[in-house]
Amino acid sequence: MITLYGFPTPNVLKILIALEELGEPFRFEVIEVFKGEQFREEFGALSVNRKVPVIVDEAGPDGEPLTLWESGAILIHLAEKAGRLLPVEPAERLVAVQWLMWQMAGVGPMFGQLSHFRVFAPEAEHEYARARYATEVKRLYDVAEARLEQSTYLGGADYSIADIAAWPWLRHPEKRGVDLGTLPAVCRWVEAIAQRPAVSRARAFYDALGTVDLPKLMRDEADAVDRYLQRGSYSRPQL
Repeated sequence: MITLYGFPTPNVLKILIALEELGEPFRFEVIEVFKGEQFREEFGALSVNRKVPVIVDEAGPDGEPLTLWESGAILIHLAEKAGRLLPVEPAERLVAVQWLMWQMAGVGPMFGQLSHFRVFAPEAEHEYARARYATEVKRLYDVAEARLEQSTYLGGADYSIADIAAWPWLRHPEKRGVDLGTLPAVCRWVEAIAQRPAVSRARAFYDALGTVDLPKLMRDEADAVDRYLQRGSYSRPQL
């Protein structure tokens, strides 16, 4: 049995998809990040990084329990454990891992920064930041488009954890101000993955977790939001 600690975020959806694709039994523990539950001592014992997702796999390597954080590492572990969702041939495997790392190092951080400055820092003085991250998000979509014009999936001919990692982030270009007409290959890929039964099950589970009313949260729980964002009294002084 795997315990997944999470909250409704794209990185958590990745793991839900992988678990459903692999038929891996799991239970879900909600970590209310906007309420600061990631800062509790018991969660810190699982992840010094204090971010979701985290898994505890009771049947890890050699049958021993394994605790893992960072969604890319979790995806690699699940794929290797099941012997699926990663190519076996070394060169093909490295290409799939390359695209997994592209999502981890580029798509996730840049898309997250764009969302941050649109939602949490909408003031005019942050326009440069919004423009910078919007431009980088469009560039990353263009990278995905170029790849998917030449390849059925990001990682190669077969669906893999590279696609599972990227799909929750790339699936709504229009919500990030990107013209769908410029991304026909991405749109084809998004729809093909959305039709997979395991993805439908993961989405249903994810959607049932609910959504956060951010305006209300920022109004009623301002200190908790500041702590989550590490701003205000929780920020470090500039060096």
